[in-house]
Amino acid sequence: MAKNKIALNLNFLDKNKNSNILLAGIISIIIGVGVARFAFTSLLPAMLDDFLSLTNAGLFASFNFAGYLSGALLSIFIKDINTKVKLFRLGILLSILTTALLATTNNETLWFISRIIAGFGSAMVLIVGSAITMVKLNYEDKTKAMGIHFTGIGFAIAISELISQYVLQDGTWADAWMVLTIFAFVLSFYCIYILSFDKEIKKDAPKHKLSFSIFTPYVILLILAYFTEGVGFVVQGTFLPDIINSLQGLEGYGSLGWLIVGIAGIPSSIIWMRLAHKHGSVNIIIIAMALQIIGILIPAFSTNIYLNLLSGALYGSTFIGLVALFMNLGGQLAGKNPVVLMGAMTAAYGIGQVGAPLYSVWLIEKFGNYNSTLYVTACIVFVGILFLFWVRKLEKKNI
Repeated sequence: MAKNKIALNLNFLDKNKNSNILLAGIISIIIGVGVARFAFTSLLPAMLDDFLSLTNAGLFASFNFAGYLSGALLSIFIKDINTKVKLFRLGILLSILTTALLATTNNETLWFISRIIAGFGSAMVLIVGSAITMVKLNYEDKTKAMGIHFTGIGFAIAISELISQYVLQDGTWADAWMVLTIFAFVLSFYCIYILSFDKEIKKDAPKHKLSFSIFTPYVILLILAYFTEGVGFVVQGTFLPDIINSLQGLEGYGSLGWLIVGIAGIPSSIIWMRLAHKHGSVNIIIIAMALQIIGILIPAFSTNIYLNLLSGALYGSTFIGLVALFMNLGGQLAGKNPVVLMGAMTAAYGIGQVGAPLYSVWLIEKFGNYNSTLYVTACIVFVGILFLFWVRKLEKKNI
């Protein structure tokens, strides 16, 4: 019996076992996306009640996404897997250090710097870490396995929310940041160990001639639609708990709404990808964005608790899946030279992410509530759907 237990423990340290690789990948997302990014959304109501202004909250979100965008664009051009391992480790370290900084200072200048660096770290963990995970997995078809890997985003939201709310019962938001820092530090050792290689891989990345011929009207419309989804992602991703708390009779329910976002997000990429395989990517993207619009508008029209929790569920079940759907479709269109197209798509999504918190804060301060922000955001995502109908029309012409 003792030998079996030892063998089981040692089994978790096997760097080349698929289950360990997936577990380490999910843990890394919990650190880089949950602790370094979405915990800010969890703790935002508490910080707004204490010292943070709504304007700075929006600016912090915008700065964070700017950092993420810079890291995302850099990661596209990194071909050497050994360099990716180093940058992944840097991302984990930055995610932990920037979280510790939020726990130990109220200096808003340092917070601005921290949010930019945290965004860069998140990109290294999510994008570069996912690339390492994909390389290490020993499956002939890795699509389903990567679907499991991206459930980590849902887990990241749910776990960081549970930790934050547990600490806030008797402690402050600063205490919550410190507990999250320690939590991330402890978890980091496993994913750094597993998502590495026993020796340096000597493999030259295949080089393809840079070509912009891929930017057909079809692709340009797809990129514009992805920009609108970047906008649609941010507003609820930054403010949803405070949106729910601001509604009459729903004070204190924001944390539950955000927890539901995480739970709904866990299986979403797997489900949406399967639907896309069966019914076509563009059709499924249109449906997912339409559901997202409904989720965005619910708080503007209703103070019903169940409908507003449904809003969180619709957001969580669509935003993760939409990233997977768009990037998968982009990868198919790019063929052997994905760098230019992936860079353009990532940039478009990132510009939407950076811009959305800025107009959101302006509208919230002008009108005194979130309604106008929700209307504008829903309209922008609806324009994205119109772009996709145009894309579908072009698809039919080419059949």
